[in-house]
Amino acid sequence: MHERIVSAAYDLFARRGVRDVGINELISSSGVAKATFYRHFASKDELVLAFLEKRDQVWTLNAIVGEARRRADTPEQQLLAIFDVFSDWFHRTDFEACSFINVLLEMGASHPLGRASIDYLAKIRGHVKQLADEAGLQRTDDFSRSWHILMKGSIISAAEGDLDAARRARRLAGWLIEDHRA
Repeated sequence: MHERIVSAAYDLFARRGVRDVGINELISSSGVAKATFYRHFASKDELVLAFLEKRDQVWTLNAIVGEARRRADTPEQQLLAIFDVFSDWFHRTDFEACSFINVLLEMGASHPLGRASIDYLAKIRGHVKQLADEAGLQRTDDFSRSWHILMKGSIISAAEGDLDAARRARRLAGWLIEDHRA
């Protein structure tokens, strides 16, 4: 039942955000009784935390990092492939932007869900830093922060309607790699 509730919430929160989705809709969408829902999640915030954790696994690890590693052979190429993955994502009809950014902006940085989103965004930077380290780049903390700005900026641009944002970001990313080579 736990996974069934999280799966129902995943689609709702990813598409509509946190505040727009009510407990009754979550219960109805998951097809469980109210008592069953509360046996698994004491609050909506607990369910949002489970959603963010699942989003990290499904999206960050599998769809972005995993796919970028599959698409390219070297760490530098894998870094650039992140924007190829993004380009495919931006052109999908179900593109819903970044749930971590969305929840952070919706709830605020001081809210526990906003802080959790900040932590997940830091994990993404950690994956980028790891690839940069593997590529032998210099100043990889600075690199990963700059790279992450490109990632987040391209997502926001795509949400505004610029479906070529990933291509533009990829070009800038190439310059960033050059700037951080040994």
